[in-house]
Amino acid sequence: MPADSQPVITLKGSSIALGPIRKDLIPLYQTWMNQLETTRFLRMGVYSLENEESWYESVARGTDISYFTIYELPHYRPIGGVDLHSIDRVNRSAELGIMIGEPDARGKGYGTESVKLICDWGFNALGLNNIMLLTFAWNIAGQKAYTRAGFREIGRRRQARWFAGQYWDDIYYDLLADEFESTVVLPTVLAGIEMPATTG
Repeated sequence: MPADSQPVITLKGSSIALGPIRKDLIPLYQTWMNQLETTRFLRMGVYSLENEESWYESVARGTDISYFTIYELPHYRPIGGVDLHSIDRVNRSAELGIMIGEPDARGKGYGTESVKLICDWGFNALGLNNIMLLTFAWNIAGQKAYTRAGFREIGRRRQARWFAGQYWDDIYYDLLADEFESTVVLPTVLAGIEMPATTG
């Protein structure tokens, strides 16, 4: 894709936008996944180009995942990814994951906005009721972003993670549909539609 052209965008917020994953960005995704300052908040490993190509193919064809590239506005620079995975359409639940891959894009509120947009998608496009996430006790910035987006801590698995020479807790958060107010999906899809009057 030419550098001056706009990518396909699904959801647009004030500072970031979300669009489908792109095959031409596989080398960039690989770069992000091999940065220790990025993967210390995920699961550290060594990711070859072939690893990322296999990941891309599985996500692109997956039926239980919605994965988006995060773009920084106004120039649509790709800076990370956010997803809903393990989507259970019967029980209307899913798990959330996020990665800000560009170091200079951290600490600007992009994570919080990305989480809000993906939850808006999950609750109001996919019809989910519960979105859960797992983070690690050392990911303080992530915990702040999740809380600002409306998530609540629901429990801990104590000393379940070995990192930097000590044990840390796994921390679980969740958010319910009736605790979330849509700012993008519902206003967009309902624009121009006259809703039937409710009777009491």
